Amino acid sequence: MAPETLQPRADSALPEQAMAPQPWRIRSVRPDVASNEVFSWTLYPEPGVEPEPPPAPGQFNMLYLFGVGEVPISVSAITADGGIVHTTRAVGSVTRTMQDLGPGAVVGLRGPFGTAWPVEQALGRDLVLVAGGIGLAPLRPVIHAALERRDDFGHVVICYGARSPGDMIFRDELDAWAARNDLDLRITVDRGTAAWRGDVGVVTQLVDRGGFDRRNTVAMVCGPEVMMRFAAASLERRGLKPEDIYVSMERNMRCAVGFCGHCQIGAQFVCRDGPVFPYPVMEPAFRIREL
Repeated sequence: MAPETLQPRADSALPEQAMAPQPWRIRSVRPDVASNEVFSWTLYPEPGVEPEPPPAPGQFNMLYLFGVGEVPISVSAITADGGIVHTTRAVGSVTRTMQDLGPGAVVGLRGPFGTAWPVEQALGRDLVLVAGGIGLAPLRPVIHAALERRDDFGHVVICYGARSPGDMIFRDELDAWAARNDLDLRITVDRGTAAWRGDVGVVTQLVDRGGFDRRNTVAMVCGPEVMMRFAAASLERRGLKPEDIYVSMERNMRCAVGFCGHCQIGAQFVCRDGPVFPYPVMEPAFRIREL
C-alpha cells in the first residue's frame, strides 16, 4: 500500500482566497552570513490586512516584489507579536532584488501554503533534525517548538552541515543551542579554516553517531536533495523505519496551489502535497537521476 502524503493544515490558504498578495512591511533585515548572501526579513501586516493563521513549522509563503516577481520562501520563525521571519538565499533575479530592500519596504505576501513538519507526531519520541546549508531555516521553527515544549520530547539531536564556517546561518542561536545540556547539536563543514576546531565532512557522518532510539524516533531532513537522499539512507542504516523519516522538497513554485504544474514530481505537487513529505513518497524520485 502506498504511503499517505501529509495533509495541509485545515486553515491553510484555499485557492479562491490565495491568489491576491496582501501588503506586508519589512520591520527588520538581518544578514545571516557576512556576505549578506543569506538574509532574514521580519514582516508585519499593513493596517487593514487580516493575516491568515500563523504558518505551521515547514509551511511557506509566496513573497511578491511588485514589478519584479514572486518566490516561495519558507518561514524560519514566528515572533511573539505575530511577525513572520523569512530567511532567503540570493540566487536569482527576485531574491537578488530582495537584498536591496530595507526596513520600511512593502512587499506582497500570499499564504501560508503546504504541509507542515509532523511535530505533534513526534511528541514523546526522540527527534532527529538533519539540515544542510540554508535547509536549517525551515527546520528552525521545529527547534523552537521542541525547546518550548522540551519535556514533551525525548532526545533531541540536530545535525547541521554547512559549506564552511562562514556559511553557517543563525550563529547566535547555534551558540545558544550548543550551550544547552538538553540538546545534542552536531555541526560539520565541507571546508574548514585555520580557526575551525569542529568536524569536517558530510553531514551523514553526524547521523551515523546515533544517540537516539531507532525504534522511537522521528527524523526531519531538509537541504540539497543529494544530501537528503544520503541522510535518509544513513537514518535507515541506524534502524529508523522509512515512514518515520520526513523530507522537505524544493521546486520552482509559481502558483502555490497546484494549478500551474511547475513543481510537479511524479504524481506529487510540491506546493500542494508538500513541501514536507514522508520519505517513502519521495524515495522513488530520489533514485531518478537529474529529476
